[in-house]
Amino acid sequence: MIARLSAVAFLSLLTLTACEGRPRPGPVTKTKHSSAFLNLSTKKVVEIDVSRGAPEGTDGGGFFPLPASRTYTGLVRAFERAQRDQDTKAVFVRFGGARLGYAKSEEIARLMASLRDAGKPVVCHAHALDNAGTMLALRGCDRLWLSPAGEIETVGLAGQTLYFKGALDKFKVRADFVKAGRYKAAVESFTSVGPSEDSRQSLLGVLRSIRRSWLDTTKKTTRKVKDLEKSMELGPWSAKEALLRGFVDELGYESDALADAKQRAGAERVSTLFGSSSAPKEGPDFGELIRILAGGEEGAGRPHVAVVVAEGSITMEGGGLLGGGGGITARAMEKTLRRLKRSDSVKAVVLRIDSPGGSALASDLIWHELMELKKEKPVIVSIGGMAASGGYYLACPADRIYAERTSIVGSIGVFGGKVVFGEALTEFGVTSATFPASDNPEAQQRATYLSGLTRWDEKTTVRVQKNVLDTYALFLDRVATGRGQTVAEVKKSAEGRIWSGTQGLTRKLVDELGGLTEAIAEAKKRASLDERAPVVVEGGGDGILDALLVGENASAQEMAFAAARAAGTERALSEHVPRQWRPFLGSIAPLAQGERSVAALPVAFVLR
Repeated sequence: MIARLSAVAFLSLLTLTACEGRPRPGPVTKTKHSSAFLNLSTKKVVEIDVSRGAPEGTDGGGFFPLPASRTYTGLVRAFERAQRDQDTKAVFVRFGGARLGYAKSEEIARLMASLRDAGKPVVCHAHALDNAGTMLALRGCDRLWLSPAGEIETVGLAGQTLYFKGALDKFKVRADFVKAGRYKAAVESFTSVGPSEDSRQSLLGVLRSIRRSWLDTTKKTTRKVKDLEKSMELGPWSAKEALLRGFVDELGYESDALADAKQRAGAERVSTLFGSSSAPKEGPDFGELIRILAGGEEGAGRPHVAVVVAEGSITMEGGGLLGGGGGITARAMEKTLRRLKRSDSVKAVVLRIDSPGGSALASDLIWHELMELKKEKPVIVSIGGMAASGGYYLACPADRIYAERTSIVGSIGVFGGKVVFGEALTEFGVTSATFPASDNPEAQQRATYLSGLTRWDEKTTVRVQKNVLDTYALFLDRVATGRGQTVAEVKKSAEGRIWSGTQGLTRKLVDELGGLTEAIAEAKKRASLDERAPVVVEGGGDGILDALLVGENASAQEMAFAAARAAGTERALSEHVPRQWRPFLGSIAPLAQGERSVAALPVAFVLR
């Protein structure tokens, strides 16, 4: 009741604030209409602003969740609307310094090229472009402007992995880890001082495949770049050098680029379809606020496709320290999938996955719900940056799987273990004593199985290895069931090895190369929906109470304490852990929460 009253009071305050100062009607006076007012032309430039990125889900919008129109799904739909709209004569894209990643950049580049092919010029402006951003701009922009102090950061692709064994040995910290799958290299970071030949082969194979796709896409550009392939790997280039090499057409500011777009469109009117400036300038959108507070969305009552975002590490519960309180939780995803299964208006579901995996238990529970949903309505998967290990566990039940050429798929394997600090503590004069309840020596060893003070003996290691192998066998069976293959067929692409989307297609881990656009179109086709049927973004994450780890009956004081705790955790993460590492750290967090088997990507795989 308190939360409900607070929301009403908040809306009332906004209403009073918005109404205050509104001019009262005065005497009617005759005014001269400006020539702009008399201009009845409907021609316009559509602006798409991705300078603040395009998040997959609706979380991360501050006090309120982001509206669906500001998500990546909203961005894809904005490009589609711009292509259909007859009044749109040109498109202006603001990149800023955004880093969208390879998979998103591939799809956006195709959408922008389609606009260009439809006779609608695409004028772009950027402050800086990385590898993926340059690929996108070269493929999709008719005309590219760069800030005079900006740069093109084309420096090629490489992977780096940290190995902690040497440091752990110095501090006498021991790592007890077991794995299932010869390429499941995560344990090597703790048990080796360098990569095995198997893990080297796996990583290099994926990197080389992605590099080839990256370069092939840039070659579809309409501009002449000097020594294109070399230039894509020998940067960074200053703005002046980028202009001389042909990466960009002009140096200037956003206002200059927008003026260029208007000139090419023969129009002065600008309509923003995506980005922060798409909100109305004169005040808050109360309809949008009410929909957010009520948990609804426009089109949700009509027959539609639901896009469920599964992003981040996979855990049983939300709010974990390493996960930062986000990611995919079994409890929240189960609730969402069951609700969509019951909904008469949801005719098909697109699961948009970008996950390095995590808890094997949570992955299996969500897999079951997806299989149950699939019995009632079509389930299509769209893979963004990756669906690796537990992420692929969620993908395999789908009727059809789409991935970009630069997506990461596979990593079908399991590992588990713990880090032991007992010997290290003795160096500082800290000792421990164990008091087993049993007289059986083997039982005494097993009783400290979860302890961070005691190493596993040989028999305990064998027992843990058996559990990991059983979980791996279950993983193989789940993939075989979902993909309609035999376990023997799945094994050929398993063993923890990672693949690019291109490789995944060849190995039947993926059905078709494509992005969210193609996945939504396939979902509508299978559900016999019109191509203009609504698309509603659904949250598969925790509600605010679940994310704060408090119950529905929590007091205001308990919620305030939990919110402060969460804010402190997020602040600590932002100060000490790079954002791109958090999903991967979150994927192994279940090991610190009592689980001993995780299905997670072996390395923090971040492509720029």
